[in-house]
Amino acid sequence: MSPDESGPGGALRRALRIVEAVADAGDGITAKALARRLSMSLPTVYRLLGALVEEGYLVRLHAVRGYGLGYRVVELARGLTDHLTPPPAVREMLAELHADVGAATYLVVLRDTDVVVAHADSCTAHPGVAGLRIGEPVPAHATALGKAVLSLLAPGQLGDVLARSGVRALTPSTLTDRRLLDRELLRVRSAGVAVDVEEYTRGTAGIALPLTAGARFSAVGVSVSRAEFGTRRWELERAVRDLAAPLSRLLAPAGAAS
Repeated sequence: MSPDESGPGGALRRALRIVEAVADAGDGITAKALARRLSMSLPTVYRLLGALVEEGYLVRLHAVRGYGLGYRVVELARGLTDHLTPPPAVREMLAELHADVGAATYLVVLRDTDVVVAHADSCTAHPGVAGLRIGEPVPAHATALGKAVLSLLAPGQLGDVLARSGVRALTPSTLTDRRLLDRELLRVRSAGVAVDVEEYTRGTAGIALPLTAGARFSAVGVSVSRAEFGTRRWELERAVRDLAAPLSRLLAPAGAAS
């Protein structure tokens, strides 16, 4: 047991570790397996499992004689995504952009110190980027969407966001030097558009514009293959630019100045 788990709140931390371990293992993990994996006593695991099942965070799966995530977890995840979901008119515009340009389309928002995907439109013919999922944070320094949001921030807030997300290499093209990243953000502020070419994942590229209306910082962008980006870069930029102003107006809070 770690020192953190023996002090105040220790039972809560142990319970959260159990939920995480069940999520990682998938349906059917047993109490004994959890005790071994987490270095907890079996009585402690059984006691916490009972409480987690009672509250709906886990379920006892009799067919496989183990445990799985409960439906309360789904409700919590839905609560987050519902909170982030943009208005219907915004979703309609993003769907039209996806259909018109034939590219995965995204809207991200700054949520405290995380750049989070609020909406995504993709299809089999124009799939989204693996790892960019609604309700989850994106590596702000390594995506066009993230850099578009970063370009809006004051120095102190920018430092907080980067400290939270980290500035680590995801591909050989990722900008990890803070001086080079600051220089790139200056370019984004000047040009009004952010680009990433295989900075987040190999074989993909993206382009995004910051949205400045209202108190919440956000960005809209599209993602395509690296090869396709080379021939369509300006077409994609024009399409996203055309959408940025009306999207900003729709996202502005009621009563905000136009």
